[in-house]
Amino acid sequence: MDLSVIICTYNRSTNLESCIEALKNQKDSAGIHWEIVIVDNNSSDDTAVVVKCLQGRCERIKYLFEQQQGLSWARNRGIDETKSRYLAFIDDDIRVDANWLRSIYDCFERYKCNAVGGRIYVDSPGPLPTWIQEDMRGFLGHRDFGEKQFRMDGYQQFPFGGNMCLARSAIDMVDKFDTRMGRKGEGKVASELFKGEETDYFNRLADAGGVIYYEPRAIVWHKILPHQLMKRFFRTIHFVAGLQKAGLDKTVYQRRFLNVPLFVYHQALRAVFRYLWQLFAKGPSSAFRQQMNVSYFWGMIKGYNEIKEMEKVKRL
Repeated sequence: MDLSVIICTYNRSTNLESCIEALKNQKDSAGIHWEIVIVDNNSSDDTAVVVKCLQGRCERIKYLFEQQQGLSWARNRGIDETKSRYLAFIDDDIRVDANWLRSIYDCFERYKCNAVGGRIYVDSPGPLPTWIQEDMRGFLGHRDFGEKQFRMDGYQQFPFGGNMCLARSAIDMVDKFDTRMGRKGEGKVASELFKGEETDYFNRLADAGGVIYYEPRAIVWHKILPHQLMKRFFRTIHFVAGLQKAGLDKTVYQRRFLNVPLFVYHQALRAVFRYLWQLFAKGPSSAFRQQMNVSYFWGMIKGYNEIKEMEKVKRL
């Protein structure tokens, strides 16, 4: 098998038909031996029934069930159960361009690279709110580095999960995704919004000398849900990012207060002052980006405090 398209899904069976239809309409795919692998991440809706129906209309589809909840667990199951040279990961709320498959395959073949990422455009149910500034669209999955192919560094530039492709050689180099990270469930509450697994993966791949390419012809559209256009969603993902940052920090800090490193308080206060200054100088829409930063540092403070509480419990 040349390429496996791995779609991880949880309780979003209504997304699958449009996702599969776009894949079925691929142009210029002759000569590429490829399959579609749907990983059902312990869904409680009719996902299994919907997939069975889709299999009757598309013989490329393979169905897997992963009971352990979490996107990283589902992706790793897809890696384990496939034998293809190339693994393309998309979400169930993604629609791929008709030339997507060919562009990914050609990029791998041309550059002999370990990973490829392409463009992700936002498919919103309505106009984006004015407070979502240009540099904030990435939190909705948007990714666009322009019209030219180039080698990404794996730190400032790396693929996003909605349009992320790995060669089997990447798995050999750095193994699979860290299951301590990654979204769980439907991503509607804080406990389901832990991310970072993609950043971690491409950091590790870059450190190992992996070659990561940007392919501008590999275009997909990401369907945005109404709750993702609310300020609460943006605040929550930043709070959770700070919480996760503290939880994964193994550094022993000498200068701490209530188990929180002192530099975190300093950074948090600066973020608060910047938010207040922009709020009065430019208004709430312009200041919201700084409010997100305040949420991030509050998450860090909360996270370091929780570590202290857990240590107390262990000593009892």
